[in-house]
Amino acid sequence: QVQLVETGGGLVQAGGSLRLSCKLSGRISEINEMGWYGQAPGKQRELVARITRGGNTNYIDSVKGRFTISRDNIKNTMYLQMNSLKPEDTAVYYCNARWGVGYVNVWGQGTQVTVSS
Repeated sequence: QVQLVETGGGLVQAGGSLRLSCKLSGRISEINEMGWYGQAPGKQRELVARITRGGNTNYIDSVKGRFTISRDNIKNTMYLQMNSLKPEDTAVYYCNARWGVGYVNVWGQGTQVTVSS
């Protein structure tokens, strides 16, 4: 199994920055890809950014140039650096990992990001 624990959410003014962290434990070597998902009030959870085992990344259009996903294999931690935040970025952000042959989904507990105007 894989376990994920997120930290780093909070309240920030528009234009500010936050860094989310996702600490990994368990069968880390079997993780195929990881990502950050956001769920705004009343909306479905959606993929914000993803990073593969090989380090390839992709982002939804609305965060390109502002958010950066990265992974530190020494610290077993994944990050989401969020810059130039906008009120529409307000959401609960979830860390996700897909591991094993079956690409099993594992989720963190979520962390609230609130951007005030």
